[in-house]
Amino acid sequence: MNVPPTPSMLRALPAEHRTRLMQLAREVSFPQGIRIFEEGARADRFWIIRTGSVALDMHVPGCRSAVIETLGHNELIGWSWLFAPHTWHLGAEATSPVRAYEFDAATVRSTCQDDPPLGLAVAQWVGDIVAHRLRSARTRLLDLYAPYGSGSLR
Repeated sequence: MNVPPTPSMLRALPAEHRTRLMQLAREVSFPQGIRIFEEGARADRFWIIRTGSVALDMHVPGCRSAVIETLGHNELIGWSWLFAPHTWHLGAEATSPVRAYEFDAATVRSTCQDDPPLGLAVAQWVGDIVAHRLRSARTRLLDLYAPYGSGSLR
């Protein structure tokens, strides 16, 4: 089963909304191996990767965390900041040195509330990413647990 690529901010947001959102960004970097956030912690910011890669993972009791997806250039790290209760549903770890744009979630939510067209565009962009990640997780689970030779995957 093929999952289409995740919608990058550059393709998903109109230029005026991209510009407005980027005015709220600050540049950050993470060394390889650093945990960017932990599943269940407060989601108070998000990032767009400039360079490097980040693994999204899920805690599996009694096992190592399972990598759900690996993100790279122009991809969004984190969507839980947009939806209450604002806690991370997954964890994230830099798998190489990462440079990214960081956004304060409360500031972005407030800006979106004050500018409804921007808010709608951001909500659509993040919603598309959530849908993509759910499809990716489903595909990954099917790859891991579907019986060999089970035929078509739905």
